[in-house]
Amino acid sequence: MVMKAIEESLDNIIDKMVGVVEESKDEIFQISEDARTEYEKLVLELNTTKEKVLHYIEAEEILTKEVQASKKRLSIVSKYFDQYSEDEIRQVYEKTHHLQTKLLMLRQEEKALRQKRDEIERRIVSLERTINRAEGLVGKVSVVLNYLNNDFQQVNEIIKEAKEKHKFGLKIIQAQEEERRKISREIHDGPAQMLANILLRSELVEKTMRERTLDDALKEIKIVRSLIRQSLHDVRRIIYDLRPMALDDLGLVPTLNKYLSTVAEFHNILIDLTDLGSNKRLDTQYEVTLFRLIQEAVQNSIKHANATWIHVKFENTEEYLTAVITDNGKGFEMDKKREDTFGIIGMKERVDMLSGKLVINSKPGKGTKVIVRIPCPK
Repeated sequence: MVMKAIEESLDNIIDKMVGVVEESKDEIFQISEDARTEYEKLVLELNTTKEKVLHYIEAEEILTKEVQASKKRLSIVSKYFDQYSEDEIRQVYEKTHHLQTKLLMLRQEEKALRQKRDEIERRIVSLERTINRAEGLVGKVSVVLNYLNNDFQQVNEIIKEAKEKHKFGLKIIQAQEEERRKISREIHDGPAQMLANILLRSELVEKTMRERTLDDALKEIKIVRSLIRQSLHDVRRIIYDLRPMALDDLGLVPTLNKYLSTVAEFHNILIDLTDLGSNKRLDTQYEVTLFRLIQEAVQNSIKHANATWIHVKFENTEEYLTAVITDNGKGFEMDKKREDTFGIIGMKERVDMLSGKLVINSKPGKGTKVIVRIPCPK
């Protein structure tokens, strides 16, 4: 319940963060678009203003020449005013004054246009910076969104994996207790009962030797010997279930041969073993891991898939140790979560410890194939 609550809280937090960042990204993008629109308008206005400034410069040059000419005319009239009438003098003076006034106004208008041009250019530079910053922020926000949508989403996957490992750990403890109960029951019902029976029979042998004939005593000794042999067989079977002694003595392939033939005979099914590559001995850790993986896959095929035929292929090359277990069982849907996946989780844990890879392919009615590939120890 606690893990589920944490998982849901993280989902909500990440969803809110993604929502806020996406809104911020949209706002930044809108700011960028508004700035770009304003930038384009200002560029058009700047071009128009520059054209007007050029027009005013040309008009000012023409008007300056007219003023100079009018001033020159006024100077001549003023110097030889006795040769001109009063009306002529007044006209020349008024024309010069008018041209000077017009030139002054033109220069003021030109100055205002130049100031406007300079202000537009400053605004354009500022907008360019705003657009560049906005585009940079959009890129950075996109990176943040990518982290939120991809990397941060892996947090829940990690939590789910931790949750599965937690369940798997509890399942291991449960399985250990169950195995202990099973071993205790087997020892109690098998060797312990047999030893108690042997003790009683040994007392019976002693009594028979005192009260009856030697042949009767020998018969009892044979029965005791048979009981001891059966008890020894049961003890060896229990030890083999815990850990096959042949793994240490003979190696993986001979132990697999013996195990698979025993399982096939007990369950009355067909099990084939194909051994490819080198038969050199492996480190104990690798031999035990591969034996347990194949054992788990075979048991799954028998218990869950109801297989009548199982093929085990083991290949030992210089680079990889590969085991392929194929059956003709009922199979299952790969994308559906199964309740009995703790065996598979255990297999994955064993493979991960040796940096290997586990692949399971199955379809309903098409059987199952389990592929284990582990890098060879260097």
